[in-house]
Amino acid sequence: MGKVTGFMEYERLDEGYEPVAQRLKNYKEFVIGLNTEQAKVQGARCMDCGTPFCNNGCPVNNIIPDFNDLVYRGRPEDWKQAIAVLHSTNNFPEFTGRICPAPCEAACTLNVNDDAVGIKSIEHAIIDRAWAEGWVAPRPAKHKSGKTVAVVGSGPAGLAAAQQLARAGHAVTVFEKNDRVGGLLRYGIPDFKMEKSHIDRRVQQMEAEGVVFRTGVLIAALPEDSKVTNWAKEAISPEDLKAQFDAVLLACGAEQSRDLPVPGRDLAGVHFAMEFLPQQNKVNAGDKLKGQIRADGKHVIVIGGGDTGSDCVGTSNRHGAKSVTQFELLARPPEEEDRPLTWPYWPYKLRTSSSHEEGCEREFAIATKEFIGEKGKLTGVKTVRVEWAGGKMAEVPGSEQVLKADLVLLAMGFVSPVAAILEAFGVNKDARGNAKASTDFSGGYATNVDKVFAAGDVRRGQSLVVWAIREGRQAARAVDEFLMGDSELPR
Repeated sequence: MGKVTGFMEYERLDEGYEPVAQRLKNYKEFVIGLNTEQAKVQGARCMDCGTPFCNNGCPVNNIIPDFNDLVYRGRPEDWKQAIAVLHSTNNFPEFTGRICPAPCEAACTLNVNDDAVGIKSIEHAIIDRAWAEGWVAPRPAKHKSGKTVAVVGSGPAGLAAAQQLARAGHAVTVFEKNDRVGGLLRYGIPDFKMEKSHIDRRVQQMEAEGVVFRTGVLIAALPEDSKVTNWAKEAISPEDLKAQFDAVLLACGAEQSRDLPVPGRDLAGVHFAMEFLPQQNKVNAGDKLKGQIRADGKHVIVIGGGDTGSDCVGTSNRHGAKSVTQFELLARPPEEEDRPLTWPYWPYKLRTSSSHEEGCEREFAIATKEFIGEKGKLTGVKTVRVEWAGGKMAEVPGSEQVLKADLVLLAMGFVSPVAAILEAFGVNKDARGNAKASTDFSGGYATNVDKVFAAGDVRRGQSLVVWAIREGRQAARAVDEFLMGDSELPR
C-alpha cells in the first residue's frame, strides 16, 4: 500500500472536459485525462482493502489495488509494471478506460461513505502513457500449433478472443461483415467518446501477432428487411467456414434492436439508433454516404434513456439539431443512491452524461402512443404520462400530449442476436434468443454444434464492453483446450 492515510488526505479528482461550445464543433474526444501527478494522487487514495471488492466489481477482474499502488509509487519502471498488471486481465484498457461505466468504482470500499477512487481515470492514464512510451508491443507466439480458428465478429469479444488464441499459437482469422474492424466499437460508439485510432493500432498489433482480418465478409445471410448495419461485399456459408477451420467462435454481438410497434412506425423520420450512429462514424472515417440520416435543424426525440440514447443526443447536437428531447419510460431516479442498500452493486441513481450537458431535455415516466405525420412524413409524437406501482405501469388519465418531432431515434436496447445467423449454424438458442452455451470451466462457451463456440453479446445478450472482453478471453481458453487438450491461457 502506497500511502496509508491517502484516502483521508486527498479528494477524488475527476477527468475534465473541453468546453461545450468547443467540443460541439467536431467529433474528437474531449475528455482531459489525469496527468502523472494527478494519477499518483488518485492512486494514493486506494485503501488496499483486505477484501478489494473492486476486483469482483470489475467483470475482467482487473487487479486494481496493484496498479493503483504502482501509479502512486510513480517511477517509470512502476508505470511500466502497471501496464503489465493491467494487460494481464484486460486486452484493451484503452477501450474500457474510455467507455466502461466503471462498476469497479461502484464496488470501491471507499464508496461506502465517500467518493470512490478514480479507478477508470487511472486505467486511462496507464494505457495512454504505455502507448506513448512504446510499452505496448506485439507478442507473437513462439511456437505455432498448426490449428486454425475462425472468429465471426470483430467487436471487443471477438478481438479479445482472437488475440488470446493467436498468442497461444493458433492461426486466427477474424471475419467482419462491415468494411472496418471493431464491431459496435467502430460503428456504434461515437468518435467523440472513443476515436477509432485506438482500434486501428490494436489491429496493427494483432496483425503483427499473426491475426488475419477479413472485412466485408458476411457469414450467413441477413433477412431482406433487416435494419442491421451490413456493408458486406462477399459471403461465406457456415458450412464452408466449419470445413475450412478447426474451430469457429461466434462473437457477432446482439444486433437486433428493440422496436416500438405503435401506429405511425413506418413514417419517414423514425429510425433505429443503430441506423443513425453507424452512418455518422462512417462519414467521420472519410467515406461518402448518400442519404445520411441527419438531425440538422430538426426537433429530435430520442426514445430510450441509456447510453445509446445519450450517444444519439450528442451526435444530434453536433449535427445542429433545433431541439433534442430524450424519453425514459421509467420514473426519474434519485439524485443519490442508497449506498448502505446497494453497495457494492451497481446503484440505481440519476446519471447525467456529457451529451446531456451539451443540451437535452429529459422526460421521465413517459410512453409513446403514436407517431404522427403528414404525407408519410413524421411531424410529431403522441405521448402519455405513466405511473409505476408494484413494478407495474399505468397510464395517467388526461396526460396525453403531442410533441413536435422531425426525427425520432429508437434507442431502447437490443433484444437478441440476429436469429438467422444462429439458425444458419444450427446453434440452439436460449429463452431470450441468444446462443445457448454455458460459462462452465469445463466445456464452457461450446454450443450444441461440434467445434462451434459462442461468446460476448451473442451468448449473454446486450451488455458492456468489459463483459465482452471477459467472455472473449474465457472463450479463447475454452477453444484452446478443445484444440489442444489443455490450455495455459488465463481464464
